Amino acid sequence: MKKLDINKESQLLLGEFKVCQKAFIALGDETRQQIIIALLESGCKGLCAGEIPEKTKLSRPAVSHHLQILKDAEIVAVRNEGTRKYYYMSASMTQWSKIAAILNHVNDLVIEITKRKEE
Repeated sequence: MKKLDINKESQLLLGEFKVCQKAFIALGDETRQQIIIALLESGCKGLCAGEIPEKTKLSRPAVSHHLQILKDAEIVAVRNEGTRKYYYMSASMTQWSKIAAILNHVNDLVIEITKRKEE
């Protein structure tokens, strides 16, 4: 198996990370994690905007702010049903595929670095 060029791979990883930076910021906040958990617990149908403050014990303005960040990061999506907005976990594979690729890339680098230390 060919050895990876650690410096080159690190630069590639940096580029990948910059592309997903919004998603990592969105996922890294505990309050947004509470919202994500509530949405996951609700299943595919999602939650009406008014239900999220009840489930998370957050104020409506706080929920609105955090939902916007999650939406901008393509983590959460919204659909309108009449006058109600329902939020749910985004099924768009684009963002999730990018995040998975970064994690796999980090894993490959860690394995390579560990092997080199053991040599």
